[in-house]
Amino acid sequence: MKNIKALVLLAVAVFIVEGTAQENSIDLFTVPLSNPQSAGKLVIDQISGSISVEAYDGKEVVIKASFGGEHDHDDGHREKKGLKRIKSSSLNIGAEEKDNVVHVINEQWNKATHLQVKVPKDFSVKLSTVNDGDISVKGISGEMEITNVNGEITLEGVSGSATADTVNGDVKVDFQSITQDANMAFSSLNGDLDITFPNSLKADVKAKTDMGDIYTDFDLKVAANQPEVNQNSSSGTYKVKIEQWVRGTINGGGPEMLFKTFNGDILIKSK
Repeated sequence: MKNIKALVLLAVAVFIVEGTAQENSIDLFTVPLSNPQSAGKLVIDQISGSISVEAYDGKEVVIKASFGGEHDHDDGHREKKGLKRIKSSSLNIGAEEKDNVVHVINEQWNKATHLQVKVPKDFSVKLSTVNDGDISVKGISGEMEITNVNGEITLEGVSGSATADTVNGDVKVDFQSITQDANMAFSSLNGDLDITFPNSLKADVKAKTDMGDIYTDFDLKVAANQPEVNQNSSSGTYKVKIEQWVRGTINGGGPEMLFKTFNGDILIKSK
């Protein structure tokens, strides 16, 4: 038998007759941890909808959701041969816990499901969504791996380390404290990067924006760009180029902090 502490499945069917799409909110479930005194991890990977995670004083993972607005490509025809169309907003979400790792399984693909999750403070997260939602994390301490496509990423009052990547949206992070030896990366294609670190930050910085500017209130020691040489002895080719990366050190240097956006500004701030 697999050592699974909790396996929780929920299926709710709600029917709406005619009218506009209606948003519904529901308390889903509470998931106990195998070892409540130890650190845990939350994993959510969904197609559509926002994800909000907040630390609290409890020892369990509490999950709520709101949903509505199916992507059903309605063409305006409400009747078919005298039959009235019934809109379904069924919900199919599960959660599995093993060894303090809670995996939320969201099988909704045709509607946006907005998840609100409370976790103990000492918790890592791995979160991703694609459409119709932002990702926010507040107050936790751990490793954070955040991926979005069409939405913003906001980490507020967090501690530990983070990687955050989105395509269309801003990335905003406010660290209370950081893991001293952890490399981090923050990127967007169309959006600003606004990252606040403790003023004791020691880092090797690598930053690039094509259509914006880079700002900082740290004493960043900027290094001169050096040509990158690639010589292939077998083919006899010699290539040299300079990339428009800003490279430098903060407080003598440390782990690598990478910041990259195409259409946006980069703000590296101290507190």
